[in-house]
Amino acid sequence: MMRWLYSLFFYLCLPLVIVRLLWRARSAPAYAKRWSERFGFFAPRSSERPAIWVHAVSVGETLAALPLIKALQNRFPEHDLIVTTTTPTGSDRVRASLGDSVFHVYAPYDLPDCLGRFLNRTHPSLAIIMETELWPNTIAACHRRDIPLVVANARLSEKSARGYARFSALAEPMLKQISTVAAQHRDDGERFVRLGLPRAALAITGNIKFDLTLDDTVIRQAQVIRKRWLGNGRRPVLLAASTHQGEDTLLLQAYEKLLPGYPDLLLVLVPRHPERFDRVVSEAEEQYRVQRHSEGGSVMADTQVLVGDTMGEMLPMLGASDVVFMGGTWVPNGGHNLIEPAAWAKPIFCGPSLFNFAEVSRLLKESSGLKVVETPTDLAVAVDQLLASELRSDTMGEAARQVAEANRGALQRLLDVIDQQLKA
Repeated sequence: MMRWLYSLFFYLCLPLVIVRLLWRARSAPAYAKRWSERFGFFAPRSSERPAIWVHAVSVGETLAALPLIKALQNRFPEHDLIVTTTTPTGSDRVRASLGDSVFHVYAPYDLPDCLGRFLNRTHPSLAIIMETELWPNTIAACHRRDIPLVVANARLSEKSARGYARFSALAEPMLKQISTVAAQHRDDGERFVRLGLPRAALAITGNIKFDLTLDDTVIRQAQVIRKRWLGNGRRPVLLAASTHQGEDTLLLQAYEKLLPGYPDLLLVLVPRHPERFDRVVSEAEEQYRVQRHSEGGSVMADTQVLVGDTMGEMLPMLGASDVVFMGGTWVPNGGHNLIEPAAWAKPIFCGPSLFNFAEVSRLLKESSGLKVVETPTDLAVAVDQLLASELRSDTMGEAARQVAEANRGALQRLLDVIDQQLKA
């Protein structure tokens, strides 16, 4: 009954969903395209081979899913891979990284008819949902068709768990239809169980983001970027990764406090969402000499702020930096992937909002590889101390790297869970 009411409410809200797409298209035109896919209308998958469906919402989940998808292609070569995303940026990352090796469309809306058309056109043998995209009709549709469903790299904060608990009549039946929740940490797993997941359906596999590999290609990309940024000189680089609205202002304030001691410091601002690129450039230009990373070529010696206005270069950009501030933490967003700068052995700073990476941030803080800063002044003081001591910087970065290295292995455990479901 609750799922019926949920579906009715979703249908009634569809006009608002369309308006929201149109609104987002004002700054990101890709949101105005490929709407038919969201309703389950697209050319059916032509292959008759069995298929594994992997759903990743946006860029962050897609980047986390890429090693898994490639591992699935190697481990299950007899299966096709269906990859869906919700956002255009996630879609762009799938196309850039996987090309025609996967069948890619936008995920259908969580409505019975949309899902029916999607499943009739794709015929997956197994569904894998990255992290915590729990949609009642999607899970019910897979259950009804005997399609095993795995929630991979699952995380569930206490705040999110309280939200689901308010709708327990909808959440509990949904969780009972999931084949396996492969949770990042035992605390995440216990929250799922409290909400109604059968304990037999829980596996603690760890965070697959720890299984990041810095291959020769990405290392060379980082070297090229650093050469562009520094030219023939030597200047410190503070990279602010995946910033959100409001954070750039605070970072520019911290930069102003650092300039007297480090007049050649380069601040690299990388907004999380491409629709913010121009606004960040305009804000920085009010006070500083600014370049865009997309312009290519070397950064001028007198450039103070570089705006990272490209997609898909975050990982090598992190490798090209000296110090990293992780965005989404000075706003109540929960933060972004702290493991990537840790893998590069970079000293990491962030704000207090870390619920998306609670366990990772705890490990990094305990190792002294991560420092939480509350204000621009705190960040400026901490970065000043770090830049003044190469030993301190190296020690902090190495501590972060050791955390990343010590927690590898989740991908193999997750693959074993998926293997069990395919054989069931």
